[in-house]
Amino acid sequence: MRLAVLNAGGKDAYQEFADFAGPVNDRVHAPVNYHAYAACTGGSFHCKTSTIPADQRAVLVLLRRDLKPALVAVEELKTKGKTVAISWKESGLHQLAAQLAEPKNVSLFRQICSLADGALSSTPDLLPIYAGAGAKIAEFIPTPYPVDDPRWDFSVPVGEREGILIGTREFDVPSRNHLAAILSAVQLNQPVTVINQDGRAGRKRIEVIGGVRLVEGRSPYSEYLRLMARHRLVFQLDRSAVPGQVAGDALLCRVPCIGGDSAVERVAFPSLCGGGIRDIRELIALARNLLSDAGQMAAAIEEAQKSALENVSYGAISKALTAFFDSLSNTGAAA
Repeated sequence: MRLAVLNAGGKDAYQEFADFAGPVNDRVHAPVNYHAYAACTGGSFHCKTSTIPADQRAVLVLLRRDLKPALVAVEELKTKGKTVAISWKESGLHQLAAQLAEPKNVSLFRQICSLADGALSSTPDLLPIYAGAGAKIAEFIPTPYPVDDPRWDFSVPVGEREGILIGTREFDVPSRNHLAAILSAVQLNQPVTVINQDGRAGRKRIEVIGGVRLVEGRSPYSEYLRLMARHRLVFQLDRSAVPGQVAGDALLCRVPCIGGDSAVERVAFPSLCGGGIRDIRELIALARNLLSDAGQMAAAIEEAQKSALENVSYGAISKALTAFFDSLSNTGAAA
């Protein structure tokens, strides 16, 4: 199965993934997040229904705050006999709350759920919401990462790694707990790196803390991964229930990710994530143990890679997507 992912009315360029993840190339969208659902199947990413090939029968339609283009797309694709699943493009709990704040959007969402063959959720937290809105089938499949593709191994020798990278970047989203993550990490007596994308305002907030290495602005994806790979661990206290790109990036860098509750963290870093460990003091102690014990660090990296290969790799998610869309096709045929 080659999956077509459609962001109806979006601005991303049309992209084919005949070589799956392909070589690292910052000139095109990286094969992560929702692009990765297409890439792991050798599929394609679209912003118009007209560019979806006739032989690509399975389509994942992404939902955004403006739901009308998605509704029109689902209606059109169903008339063409496609098997159609839907998924929220911004699927953190705080993001979904904002997107469904208007009653008209709740009504449109229910319409779309009733028309689509099913819902693919990038987090387990949204499954009850899809079901409550009328989705015929809703299944959690994490966003894949090409940990099984050597071209996307960004790891560096352990002896060349230093310090802690803060995974979050947003002071103004309360559930990110960004300030708490920084203040927790500075207790570990390690160099702490924080990425600032908020200009002067963000810089002033971080400089008040002191003793933090600041990296300004956005970087090309590969440059960001190389930055992450030079650290001994990634630390965050995010409670937004997001899909988990930071954790996925850490997998590509072979760096442990501690403290967040994203879907990828819960799957790939179950003993390190904040989903089951709510006490911040326990997470700080866990980080301190990893930093002081080379054996524990090596074991954590090995455990995460094993779990990733089994649960979030391109090979694993390609099989899961094929089974999911087969189930939607069979349900539609039976109906």
